[in-house]
Amino acid sequence: METGIVLLLLFFFAFLRVPIAISLALSSIIGLWLVDFSIDTVIQKMFTGVNSTTLMAIPGFVFAGLIMANGGISKYLISCIQAWIGHTRGGLSVVTVITCMIFAAISGSSPATAAAIGAIMIPMMVKAGYDKKYSMGLVAAAGTLGILLPPSIPLILYGSVSEQSTGRLFSAGIFPGVLLGLALIIYAVFVAYRKGYGGLTKVPLRERWMPTLKATWGLIMPILILGSIYTGIVTPTEASFISVLYALIISVVVYRELSFKKFQSILIESVNTTAMIFLIIAAALVFGMFLTTEQVPQQFASWVSDSGFNKWTFLLIVSILFFILGMFLEPTAIILITLPIFLPIIAALDIDVIHFAIIMVVNMELGMITPPVGLNLFVVSGITEEKVEKVIRGVIPFFAIFVVVLILIVIFPDISLYLTDIL
Repeated sequence: METGIVLLLLFFFAFLRVPIAISLALSSIIGLWLVDFSIDTVIQKMFTGVNSTTLMAIPGFVFAGLIMANGGISKYLISCIQAWIGHTRGGLSVVTVITCMIFAAISGSSPATAAAIGAIMIPMMVKAGYDKKYSMGLVAAAGTLGILLPPSIPLILYGSVSEQSTGRLFSAGIFPGVLLGLALIIYAVFVAYRKGYGGLTKVPLRERWMPTLKATWGLIMPILILGSIYTGIVTPTEASFISVLYALIISVVVYRELSFKKFQSILIESVNTTAMIFLIIAAALVFGMFLTTEQVPQQFASWVSDSGFNKWTFLLIVSILFFILGMFLEPTAIILITLPIFLPIIAALDIDVIHFAIIMVVNMELGMITPPVGLNLFVVSGITEEKVEKVIRGVIPFFAIFVVVLILIVIFPDISLYLTDIL
């Protein structure tokens, strides 16, 4: 009964547009009060839960991503890739996807990836004759790679909740992220040939080296970050702050495009984003306390076992659930709300916890481009000053690509797990 009341309160608050962190915390506290739980421990649980070395990687990668977007690194990356393939059929759309993949390998955030790349590439594509609706849809879709390719903020959270190695989770996201990126590139080239989308004027070979040299500092960054993690030199948390230092040095000393005024706005945005994520984490920990007190995960696991679900049926149901939740909640909230419930079932059905993480994140990528609350839709709408409805129409063709890749990842676990065994 108490569980039903808490869920009703949660949906009621969400319907009133109360922020998800407040909705989670308030409904959970009411639920704990109803079961006569000691409320004094709630505040302590919230503070001790966010006091985690692993979670400290989140502000680092958020900060580094914002510096990249505003300090010239993303701009020169685009110029480099554009110089080499921007003249080919569909070249600008390929440049968009590849740059999103590189930016994703540094920032860990989908909205940041879509904003940084979309602000430059969408006007450029439209000027070159690409349909604006298609251009917006491509950026929104490719931007979701920010939460799949390492370093990924949702994978950091997943590792914290499930007590799995963040490094192993990062390595599991590489092949699926590259596969999804290649699928988007293939589709982009197909559309370009079908609709006659061209590219820019071909840059002579001797003139391509200057933008390449300028972009080298940005191209080194993901190698530096991921290489230092996988070789065991630093932890993901340490790597996140190395990326901040590196991005600052390149933006201020090398490119000289990061003014003090820009740095102030980056700092404020970074603090706001980090505070939002950590408030959701703290609230979700209280929700987890309630679930544990009521033994909801154990009851749900027992129900799944009694229903005779095999792992394929379970993964299908869970994928549909994640897709629906992604329409209303952001990835942080979905992980923290659902994962404690699913962990016992994953173990009972002999599903690899690392493989399940990638399935979960790809479903969340779908949620990032699904109305009514898909974050990337609103990011692209904001930077182009177009209605969200137009962005949604542009992103529709990319749904099928995501679904096909998701099915492949579910059926073939080695796509996710191969690199984890090597690295």
